[in-house]
Amino acid sequence: MQFLKTLFGFGPDPREELVPLYSAIVRVAREPVWYAGMGVPDTIDGRFDMVAAILSLALVRIEAEGDAGRAPGSYLTEVFIDDMEGQIRQIGIGDVIVGKHLGKMVAAMGGRLAAYRAAIGDPAALEEALLRNLWRGEPGPEAKPALVAERLRGIATQMSVVPFGELLGGRLA
Repeated sequence: MQFLKTLFGFGPDPREELVPLYSAIVRVAREPVWYAGMGVPDTIDGRFDMVAAILSLALVRIEAEGDAGRAPGSYLTEVFIDDMEGQIRQIGIGDVIVGKHLGKMVAAMGGRLAAYRAAIGDPAALEEALLRNLWRGEPGPEAKPALVAERLRGIATQMSVVPFGELLGGRLA
């Protein structure tokens, strides 16, 4: 397919350059410690929420680059949307309602991005945002929002010092 795109002058898909970063985000979000050690629900929703949390940190870091971050941030978001569409289809949701589900997921991602962007510098606010988003306001006894918040702040700090080009290439720390 890439051959045809090149042959007819479409060129490479710029989103492809962000796939390593998105893969790194998903890899961190799927680490068992979130679920077994910190009480994040090991469910479809819980896993989505962890991807959204780590993706939010990456998008906030990319935004810090100003104009240079605009296109990569948009492309990374598109990679996320493409992945979510694939996940929705994989669990058996048909074409008729894929758009509705995808719309809800994109809206949820936007809300989480806004919440984490506002709260990342305030430990108490971040814990509150995590309670609302990761545990949907109902944390069980195994939930450890303080630990999750601490680890997310650590990841954000690590990303803040990674050179921009290396971050885009998939290096988070």
